[in-house]
Amino acid sequence: MKIVIAPDSYKDALSARDAAAAIAAGCARVVSRDSLVECPMGDGGEGTLDALLAATGAERRSARVHDALGRPIEAAWGWHVDSRTAYVELAEASGLQPLRQEERSALNSTTFGVGELIRAALDTGAERLILTLGGSATNDAGAGMLEALGARLLDNEDHPLPPGGAALASLARLDLTGLDPRLASLAVDTAVDVDNPLLGERGASAVFGPQKGATPEDVARLDAALAHFAEHAADALGEDHRTLAGAGAAGGMGFAAAAFLGARLKPGIELVMEQVGFDRLLTEASLVITGEGQLDGQSLSGKTPVGIARLARRHGVPTVALAGRLGDGWRAVHDEGIEAALALADGPLSLPDALARTASLLADRAETLVRLWQLGYRHGVHASPD
Repeated sequence: MKIVIAPDSYKDALSARDAAAAIAAGCARVVSRDSLVECPMGDGGEGTLDALLAATGAERRSARVHDALGRPIEAAWGWHVDSRTAYVELAEASGLQPLRQEERSALNSTTFGVGELIRAALDTGAERLILTLGGSATNDAGAGMLEALGARLLDNEDHPLPPGGAALASLARLDLTGLDPRLASLAVDTAVDVDNPLLGERGASAVFGPQKGATPEDVARLDAALAHFAEHAADALGEDHRTLAGAGAAGGMGFAAAAFLGARLKPGIELVMEQVGFDRLLTEASLVITGEGQLDGQSLSGKTPVGIARLARRHGVPTVALAGRLGDGWRAVHDEGIEAALALADGPLSLPDALARTASLLADRAETLVRLWQLGYRHGVHASPD
């Protein structure tokens, strides 16, 4: 029997791949390496691309694109030649984490670089696109992406709008005639880690704008601008996507993906599990170990550990989570299939110390967990996992 090790990344400390390796190292102090299956995971945010590449064997490629502030950068994407599938992670081009606090500007940041990555995938011959949203620095409802793909957003003097969500208030004409025709035959699945609509109290601007530098006045301005853009989109397309669950993901990129790319929006962890064949891994598993930086009540909204536990429970496989921190409402995860949750700290730790020690703490907690698991086997609860 197998222990499946399927963590998300631990923000600012370890990628999902490195976290899986650390957990495996701790487990291997107790059981044989042959009984361990490492499967790094993600729910659409930073690091999801790495998890997909590791699981599918897709090739890592890079493209010269523009970041959320319009500066040239190298961004990674994935290419699976046999299935003609491209993997694009929004955070690679338009992510929040690379920006300094003083650089964060929800009013002016753009998803143009995401469009450039999609164009690179089309140039390579992509027939399917897996687009992962999360960790964005943007609040432009995908307007920048559309411009990179050939659309024109014009003011009342027929001048192109400047980048950013605030400029959408001046939109007078949405010209889609130049939109890349290859998009019409591109099958798009989009991984989202939230179910927020585009607008209102639960919308992109109100909920996520403040972490991207938006003041309360900015939030009101952005919400009105995105509503104006949504009106033009509905007029141009004959369909209104603003209330769609997930439309508010990544500053409204969920809206643009659904409206203009014909994307199916799926909970990120479900889409990733589908891509990596997680069902198949569970058929031989006796235990799943997952985790992420913080486990709390919000984890029920589609975060990696809970998504994994829900599927594992359907297979009759117990799940344990190792978390950097257990936040408010974390006990609710027990109802979703997480049998136990362990925090990593072994004593009082400053945040810098905790981040520096995450790998060793993960290994130590994993060792303790497997020793407890074996204790249950020795008392005849189950057959041995080793």
